[in-house]
Amino acid sequence: MRFDTKIGIVVRADLAAWQRLNVTAFLAGAVAGGAPETVGEPYEDGSGNAYLAMFRQPVVVYVGGLEDLRAVREKAVGRGMAVAVYVEEMFKTGHDADNRAVVRAVGADELALVGLAVYGPRNGVDKILKGLALHP
Repeated sequence: MRFDTKIGIVVRADLAAWQRLNVTAFLAGAVAGGAPETVGEPYEDGSGNAYLAMFRQPVVVYVGGLEDLRAVREKAVGRGMAVAVYVEEMFKTGHDADNRAVVRAVGADELALVGLAVYGPRNGVDKILKGLALHP
């Protein structure tokens, strides 16, 4: 099935593996929380056990450098896309309020981005992410 929308996550290539996974998980959660239409119905196995709902469409993960992430953020915001950011300082915080504070502490052009998620119309997201490598 081809969806009219796309979820793209970009993580910085120089992160440790655990950091790339952690950032991807947080950013995916941001998309699910901020765009509830991306989430499907809950699951149930044949024994009647209930499971949480997941995205109704694929999530594509890319890698890039800091300047790539900054360019993607700028283009996505400029096009009115839904964007989530994860910055270096968030690795040192312990909860959501502190995460929001470290993002709020600097201007958009100075964000030390380590990851971001973009959600919007497929063709627009494709244009914004064009040229980035898929995560290996």
